[in-house]
Amino acid sequence: MGQKPYVIDEMISAKAIAARVEALAREISQHFAGTDKLVVVGLLRGSFIFIADLVRELDLPVEVDFLEASSYGNSMESSREVRILKDLRGEIEGRDVLVVEDIVDTGFTLSHVLAILRTRRPARLEVCALLDKPSRREVDVRATWVGFSIPDRFVVGYGIDYAQRNRNLPFIGAVRFPE
Repeated sequence: MGQKPYVIDEMISAKAIAARVEALAREISQHFAGTDKLVVVGLLRGSFIFIADLVRELDLPVEVDFLEASSYGNSMESSREVRILKDLRGEIEGRDVLVVEDIVDTGFTLSHVLAILRTRRPARLEVCALLDKPSRREVDVRATWVGFSIPDRFVVGYGIDYAQRNRNLPFIGAVRFPE
């Protein structure tokens, strides 16, 4: 069974993303100034491009780790059941931790991940999200830093996918299904 044809309309250009990543990195570097090593935790899979660009701009010693959580599968809607598919390799107790998320939508995934990480007693736990859809929030969770606040559109690109496609686009685009 084939996928329904769709069009991608550019919402946020690659140039705008690069400029915002630099600005976010400056703010994060100032916030965590003096830390001996910041543990940057990327939430897979959607954050992989964002985290790569962000850590290269940070003016801090960093350790990178990944956690994979899923509540979407191949769907455009959250199942609200969050599963941890890959856990951290390193310990975070007593350490400064920055969680890097591609998009905060309903908030279920991020809220679940933060609850798990808090039980591991990090010194500080902050969140940087590339995209935020506040109109879709169902759980009260907020990122410390947000790249862009966007309307309720399904988006792809810059690491974000639709059924494992379009992650490689250099921009953020809205998925549209022609009539």
